[in-house]
Amino acid sequence: MKRKLDGAEIVRGIADLAFGRVNDAVKLALFNPDQLDLEKLDLSLLSEIKRGSNGVVEVKLLNRLDALALLAKLIGNDEGQTAAAESFFQALDTAAKGQWTDNG
Repeated sequence: MKRKLDGAEIVRGIADLAFGRVNDAVKLALFNPDQLDLEKLDLSLLSEIKRGSNGVVEVKLLNRLDALALLAKLIGNDEGQTAAAESFFQALDTAAKGQWTDNG
């Protein structure tokens, strides 16, 4: 039977995703998986990995901005601060996607 997670554990888990390191995902992408101890790798930030026949490796990671926005919602006590944080993360996400326009 699975135990029920409390709110603090959920917040810690999302914070780990938002601020976690991707070293082990890079190891998996760069090295032969047969030579790695896969059980010891932290691949929690890894969303997808593809290896092409031509040697190209594509790695997709969890969206940190989404994790940060969710974390801000969960720990935000003041609605104004939460709304400001959401606006900031949305603007940052838009800029990262190359959709930022400067109207000034």
